[in-house]
Amino acid sequence: MSKLLIVEDDETIALGCEYSFKKEGFEVMVAKNCAQAKELLSRNSYDCLILDLGLPDGNGFEVCEYAKSVGSPAVIFLTARDDENDIVFGLDMGGDDYITKPFGLKELMSRVKAVLRRKNQNPDQEKIISLGDLKIYSLKGKVYKKNQEVFLSAMEYRLLMTLATRKNEILKREELLDSIWDIGGDFINDNTLTVYIKRLREKIEDDPQNPKLIETIRGIGYRGISRE
Repeated sequence: MSKLLIVEDDETIALGCEYSFKKEGFEVMVAKNCAQAKELLSRNSYDCLILDLGLPDGNGFEVCEYAKSVGSPAVIFLTARDDENDIVFGLDMGGDDYITKPFGLKELMSRVKAVLRRKNQNPDQEKIISLGDLKIYSLKGKVYKKNQEVFLSAMEYRLLMTLATRKNEILKREELLDSIWDIGGDFINDNTLTVYIKRLREKIEDDPQNPKLIETIRGIGYRGISRE
C-alpha cells in the first residue's frame, strides 16, 4: 500500500483528494499548512506528496525541500497558475510533476500512479547508456560528460533518458511528452517541452546554439544523435 501525504489548505480539495485516493487503496494523511506537513514528515515516510504551492504559513517549495532532506518521496506540485518560473523552480528542486488548478481527480490520480511507477522502477544491475560523450548511469540516476558530472532536474533527466534509449530515432513531440509524463500529452502545455530541450542543451552541449547531441527535426520533433 502506497503512503500519500496531501498538503493543501483548501478543505474541499483536500477532502476530495483524500476520499478518492483512499478508495484506490492508498494510505492517506492530510496537512493544511507547512508546519503540519513538516511534523508529519518528521515522523513518517511517504511514497508521494501532493503539495500545494500556496500555503497559509509559507509555500510548498520549503515543504519539498524539507521532505527531500528526510526522505525520497515523489512530489507533485499543485499550482493555481500556470507560471513557468514556479514550475521550473519546483522541478529543479526535486519535484516530479505539477498540475494546474482547477484539475480533475482522474487526472491527478493518473499523475500520482505514473510518478510512483517511475519511482519503483529500480533495475537490479547498473546500466550505462551513452549519447555522444555523455554517460548515463541509470541505476544511480547520474549523468557524466567527459568524466564531469552534469546535474539535471528530474524532468531533464527523464527527457535525456528517452532520447538516449532511442538514439538516432526521430521522436515526435507527442511521443516525448507522453514518455516524460507517462500520461496523455493533452494534460500539459506543449511549450514546456521546448523549455526543457533548451535547458537540457545548455547543460550537455558543447555549443547549445549549434547542438550535436539533440537535433531539432523541424515540424516533427527531436532526435538524440550518437557520436560514438
